[in-house]
Amino acid sequence: MSVYQDYLAEIKTREAEGLAPKPIDDGKLIAEIIALITDAGSAHRADALKFLVYNTLPGTTSAAVVKAAFLKQVILGETIVPEITPAFALELLSHMKGGPSVEVLLDIALGDDAAIAARAGEVLQTQVFLYDADMFRLRDAFKAGNAVAKAVLESYAKAEFFTKLPEVEDEIKVVTFIAGEGDISTDLLSPGNQAHSRSDRELHGQCMITPEAQQQIVALKAQHPDKRVMLIAEKGTMGVGSSRMSGVNNVALWTGKQSSPYVPFVNFAPVVAGTNGISPIFATTVDVTGGIGVNLKNWVKKIGEDGKPIINNDGNPVLEQAFSVETGTVLKIDVKGKTLRDENGNELVDIAAAFTPQKMEFMKAGSSYAIVFGKKLQTFAAETLGVEATPVYAPNKELTAEGQGLTAVEKIFNRNAVGVTPGKVLHAGSDVRVKVNIVGSQDTTGLMTAQELEAMAATVISPIVDGAYQSGCHTASVWDKKAQANIPKLMSFMNNFGLITARDPKGVYHAMTDVIHKVLNDITVDDWAIIIGGDSHTRMSKGVAFGADSGTVALALATGEATMPIPQSVKVTFKGSMQPHMDFRDVVHGTQAQMLKQCGDNVFQGRIIEVHLGTLLADQAFTFTDWTAEMKAKASICISQDETLIESLEIAKSRIQIMIDKGMENAAGTLRGLIAKADARIAEIRSGEKPALAPDANANYYAEVVVDLDLIDEPMIADPDVNNADVSKRYTHDTIRPVSYYGGTKKVDLGFVGSCMVHKGDMKIVAQMLKNIEKTEGTVSFKAPLVVAAPTYNIIDELKAEGDWEILQKYSGFEFDDVKPKTSTRVEYENILYLERPGCNLCMGNQEKAEKGDTVLATSTRLFQGRVVEDSTEKKGESLLASTPVVVLSAILGRTPSTEEYKAAVVGIDLTKFAPPKAPVIDPKSVQF
Repeated sequence: MSVYQDYLAEIKTREAEGLAPKPIDDGKLIAEIIALITDAGSAHRADALKFLVYNTLPGTTSAAVVKAAFLKQVILGETIVPEITPAFALELLSHMKGGPSVEVLLDIALGDDAAIAARAGEVLQTQVFLYDADMFRLRDAFKAGNAVAKAVLESYAKAEFFTKLPEVEDEIKVVTFIAGEGDISTDLLSPGNQAHSRSDRELHGQCMITPEAQQQIVALKAQHPDKRVMLIAEKGTMGVGSSRMSGVNNVALWTGKQSSPYVPFVNFAPVVAGTNGISPIFATTVDVTGGIGVNLKNWVKKIGEDGKPIINNDGNPVLEQAFSVETGTVLKIDVKGKTLRDENGNELVDIAAAFTPQKMEFMKAGSSYAIVFGKKLQTFAAETLGVEATPVYAPNKELTAEGQGLTAVEKIFNRNAVGVTPGKVLHAGSDVRVKVNIVGSQDTTGLMTAQELEAMAATVISPIVDGAYQSGCHTASVWDKKAQANIPKLMSFMNNFGLITARDPKGVYHAMTDVIHKVLNDITVDDWAIIIGGDSHTRMSKGVAFGADSGTVALALATGEATMPIPQSVKVTFKGSMQPHMDFRDVVHGTQAQMLKQCGDNVFQGRIIEVHLGTLLADQAFTFTDWTAEMKAKASICISQDETLIESLEIAKSRIQIMIDKGMENAAGTLRGLIAKADARIAEIRSGEKPALAPDANANYYAEVVVDLDLIDEPMIADPDVNNADVSKRYTHDTIRPVSYYGGTKKVDLGFVGSCMVHKGDMKIVAQMLKNIEKTEGTVSFKAPLVVAAPTYNIIDELKAEGDWEILQKYSGFEFDDVKPKTSTRVEYENILYLERPGCNLCMGNQEKAEKGDTVLATSTRLFQGRVVEDSTEKKGESLLASTPVVVLSAILGRTPSTEEYKAAVVGIDLTKFAPPKAPVIDPKSVQF
């Protein structure tokens, strides 16, 4: 059976599911399709033409390679296809983005046939995804006197590939669709349990919100053909919890514009909005697609006669509606005036933040990374020609506050800035291109990252990236058919691209399903580094890390750069003493609760949390920085003391060496290079040449939060509050309650110790609690299942060496087996201890889940509806978040413990301790960049 016949069979299967033929990325299939096209008598010829023209993926896919070569033959007259004229072939090449298509355009433009060369040169002038080899060909041809190369470079120097694009409309009419009330997680737009289908855009689009919502959107579009549908989070923030590109892709699929008539299911320009705006990590994803993100502010605090907000019985401000955005409301986005207006033109709210000069450029170009490539291309062309680049793009906003010191993030951005005015010191609010040091790709978005890399014609990692890692942790718990089909292909692509990969495509080293954030935390060996990762919890305790969508990750891998404003910072310090029976996780929850009490609003949202931990090693500090994603912060920075940082770097070196010993090093020597960088950083600190990163004494902060450790005297639980009468208050991470709130009576159906929030100390706490109970009771029994997943294999090896793994094995009713991994998802649980494979497990929601309607107590970060546990017909599922000792004790008791039971259970347990720095941590002198 031919590849084409297999494709036809797949089409029939998809047709029965209401799906169109899957876009083609296979070169062998395209080769067969071309053979059918060139066979005038073939019965399949008409369909084959449609598949070639309208259903072939662009970029560097093997299909694009074969298609580009065929179009070259058509243009040169070597092959005659009546339906594809040379002019049409050039048009098709212009929509293929780069890689093989640009190579063909260069071949023709720099060829001997002057007439064809000129036409190819005109098409080439519209392209932006050129890499060094492409630009060097143009440079060399120009120096040899080639007129077409000169014309192309002159066009590039003027950035005509951008200036000749249509301008953004002065007014955009929209019709509203409320996707939900309260914070909308990207799980609603792209559920984690459908992660396997993300790279199949049409199929994945079927999972957005609900089928009923999809039908409503279609109906709105039919009723309002001249308007765009604006998806809204009413009384909440849009896109919390994840930067998921598939979420924006789905919104664009249902509400956006088609990017190219020749590329199916790739849409752009979605319009999204929220009462409280767009989550910062999701806003970046919107920019990638040239979309619009609006802060509606349509519910405001009701003010009393005393000028202060009126508070309800729950202690929350009473909100009143400033204007309605109920589904079906027609509004006007006044782009020129940067305001949102009602149907009659009355101004409702200022939305200037959605239309900065930079965002306007993203909208015009259709994506943020088209701008990045365009700027690079223009600079190269101007330098090659020896001319000044025509001012086209909005100048970078460079803000300097004279006499004002720098926060930690301002220092990092200044150190890594690219293309700014020499010698100028930049403060928050400046727009900056920055060098990216470390990049992480995770496995449920990795296939999309690979697609993005292919689409932008990238073939190898940028040489300026210090290190990059492709994880396997999000698909670790169940090695099902979907994972078996997707993950090896992903690992092979990323390994060839130049990343360190969790799985070896050649099968030489043992698969490492370690949690990506833990690995990135280890391979970040510089506290001045910038890290980009394909997950919202890319929050390192060294350097500053930003969770990003698959497109931004791809851009960082391909170019070694990212572009963003320097965020404002909120400084978090501590006073008092940590109670001996408290775990550091309680300090994390306590920080959020005290911040809300001190500030009224969430001052962390969209900003950097600069947390002065000082004395905590990177592993333990990560518990705080990881949680800042749930605080809705843009990112976080951990301020450490010199000796603490040195010890953390030594640990990182040892773990990188383990990766080398396992055979994970690549031909470029990336891992050895990271160890060398760590040694260099340690030497700088010890010599006093460059101490651990710290802010200046006169740095300026948006706010300062002081956490009183004395007030945290019992375990704290983040509660989804699923039955709150105010829907907007459900499933947020802001409801932090002491364990005594539950009176020792709340039933717990399952406990989970795992995810990126735990470290080796947490695994030892589980072991110590089991030993203590065994000593007093003679044995340990569970009244609820307890699932334990160590974050890394290294931790398991260390637990085995230290004697802790043995007690876990003794009381486990299930232990993972890498030789025979689970091939199906567990749907029912017994009241036993499950020792699961290292990885994300229940926290992801894409493989393992609790039973429907369960009340789960977990150490993870996810309490979104349907993520860890789905609702049953009888009861809402609940995912409450707490420290490891609380989770373990609750599984043993089958309920939440009383404060007294908890204190008794942790006597003698080595909990994660923390003592704040004795003196403020500030830079004694101005750091030179």
